[in-house]
Amino acid sequence: MTDWLGPAEWTALWLSLKVAFWATLLSLPFGFAAAYALARGNFFGRQALNVLVHLPLVMPPVVTGYLLLLGFGRSGPLGELFEDLFGVIFAFRWTGAALAAAIMGFPLMVRAIRLSLEAIDTGIEEAAATLGSSKWKVLRTITLPLAWPGILAGAILGFAKGMGEFGATITFVSNIPGQTQTLALSIDTLLEIPGGEPLALRLALVSIAIAACALIVSEVLAQRVSKRRAL
Repeated sequence: MTDWLGPAEWTALWLSLKVAFWATLLSLPFGFAAAYALARGNFFGRQALNVLVHLPLVMPPVVTGYLLLLGFGRSGPLGELFEDLFGVIFAFRWTGAALAAAIMGFPLMVRAIRLSLEAIDTGIEEAAATLGSSKWKVLRTITLPLAWPGILAGAILGFAKGMGEFGATITFVSNIPGQTQTLALSIDTLLEIPGGEPLALRLALVSIAIAACALIVSEVLAQRVSKRRAL
């Protein structure tokens, strides 16, 4: 099994899993907050927030990567802020790859969570509030338990997107073996090397298998949400 992929490819696979995991973990609270605001909120700027959330879906990934480089690069305002406050450097590091993966997977995550929240009967939440429950208690005891299939589906879609992210990642953190070279970047590198096609094909099969599993699980969870909406 260990000979199926070379050491560099195993490193790329491990790095992809690490990048996708942290991208999903760190973006999930923000994804839920954005989805909750869009599903429940009626405020000035709601449409602007909706556009901002979905912008990475339609914008060229290289543009997203360039904007990340401007904002979170070593000389970018947010990059300097994170380095000074937390010692975190994004440019040309795996942390930057995780940030790019989080940004690109964010719209998919928010959409799944939003659909789940919209499927919940708000009358239940209003009844709990009428009986004296605080907004936090309603969120913790009613909204979150009912929305968990959508939250999980959103997290899975965000993770799968993070595993396959390419355009924004290579623009923001380049293609550095062992540091930022994820599965997608490794496939691109192998295709440029004479004789690298077999390994590229194996990595492509691994990527397809992971993406297919994620889609199947998210589809099962989406069906649960649809059934709840139909009740």
